[in-house]
Amino acid sequence: MHDYITIRYEVKDGLLRLTLNRPEQMNAFTVKMAYELEAAYDRASEDDNVGAILVTGAGKAFCAGMDLSVDGNVFGLDESQNPTVADMQTRPVSEAMEQGVRDTGGRVALAMHRCLKPIIGAINGPAVGIGATMTLPMDFRFASDRARIGFVFGRIGITPEACSTWFLPRLVGMETALELLYRADILSAQEAMEKGLVREVLPADELLTKAEAFARSLIANRSPVSMALIRQMLLNNSALPTPR
Repeated sequence: MHDYITIRYEVKDGLLRLTLNRPEQMNAFTVKMAYELEAAYDRASEDDNVGAILVTGAGKAFCAGMDLSVDGNVFGLDESQNPTVADMQTRPVSEAMEQGVRDTGGRVALAMHRCLKPIIGAINGPAVGIGATMTLPMDFRFASDRARIGFVFGRIGITPEACSTWFLPRLVGMETALELLYRADILSAQEAMEKGLVREVLPADELLTKAEAFARSLIANRSPVSMALIRQMLLNNSALPTPR
């Protein structure tokens, strides 16, 4: 039994539609959403009924970034840990470190990276901060003409998260990645496509239909085992310094 609060997990004819589901808060990201997304990607990897994953947001937004209105440390960090960089390299992995130190967006990004199913994004509206970085581990990204995408970390005095400094330059190149992060601008959907962040910009009322059709074209009459191996071989081998 899987009961989700912040997302919807809906499988139909081999396609999982994974929907960020806090529309009244513009699907702002919370620690609870992080855990649910991580679990959902891991579940989809093991779910033989899922051939591909289509990710979108409920309502007008994709994800407006971290929800800053929650009580306590909004990032879910255990401030009593106070680890140094040396600690992170030498201390053994423990539940306290995993739960209280690792950034929650990073947990989601790593779950997406290890996922065995193709992931297609349908960015239906604003995607800012973690709302932007969580799209980077996806295989393909489609955007509504109403979408706005921003890596705004430099404006608010924090560093990029969710493993985005690994994914972003591999997606758009180092120079463009640096520009996106230095400028911290909010891009229109068309600008995002020109930068290489999205594959195609679509009218809002066509986004889900066309993104779903594309997702289904990847898995119709295809071997799930082959697809899983192809995804993991490309994601991992392409990052190695020499061929394996």
